[in-house]
Amino acid sequence: MKTNLLHNLIQFLVFLKKKRGTLYQEYKRDEELKILMDKSKVKTMFQPILSLEEGSTVGFEILNRPESTVHFPTTETFYDYVGESSHVVMVEQFLRNLSIERFAEQVKDHYGHKKPIVFLNIQTQVLADPCWRSGITLELLEKYNLTPNQIVLELTEKQSVKNYNQFKELIEHYRQQGFRIAVDDAGTGYNSLQTLVYLKPEFIKLDKSLIRNIHCHQENQHLVKLLVKYAMQVGTKIIAEGIETDAELEYLQGIGVHMGQGYALGRPNQKLQQGNMPKVNMHHQLALSL
Repeated sequence: MKTNLLHNLIQFLVFLKKKRGTLYQEYKRDEELKILMDKSKVKTMFQPILSLEEGSTVGFEILNRPESTVHFPTTETFYDYVGESSHVVMVEQFLRNLSIERFAEQVKDHYGHKKPIVFLNIQTQVLADPCWRSGITLELLEKYNLTPNQIVLELTEKQSVKNYNQFKELIEHYRQQGFRIAVDDAGTGYNSLQTLVYLKPEFIKLDKSLIRNIHCHQENQHLVKLLVKYAMQVGTKIIAEGIETDAELEYLQGIGVHMGQGYALGRPNQKLQQGNMPKVNMHHQLALSL
């Protein structure tokens, strides 16, 4: 028995030695993550979303970008780690509060009664958390004189949805409170398309990989046209992300995409600034209406 115990102990020590590097890196990431949970270490950016028919700014997507660190050199590495970690709820709550606070600070100085809508990126697993469902978010909105119908919960699919019926019930809970739903990265995977069918979101955001040079790629054109047709049938709105050229913009306008965002319309900015429709496309829209 002592021999077995000694053998198990040796095996455990060998395991720890092999895992030591991984465990240390995990510890350092957690420490960096906690340090980044500070307002001064996160920039909040606002990217305008425009009506492609009217050229007006209808809303903003809020993008929170933490400082670059050794273990999180880019924003993507930060959010990828958060989505897989046990800290996802803590981080999402912090960013939710920060987003609403900074949006409210600026919107009162730039808009009157007609306030723009704002898109908040939410990882799907967070919606089931009691702190999100208990009404704390509603209290936060009331504090800053905002209403739920100004807020669009933009679902990012870092984690796959496994139980669609349960997830649909969660979404209905938020809809009853007045929030609207957007599905991000539509058209990039089977899971995303399933989400569209089950949830029937108010907004469908087309991934930038579909939009890049869409005027040149028939396969992408076919898929986007199908999604536009589907949206019209179920009464939702299509938003094209990552519009960077006049050619992309003109094509999307021509097939009836409702809204768009991207560098061609307005870059993310810490100030709440209206987007701008290129003049060539405004002339194109005028010609279509005559």
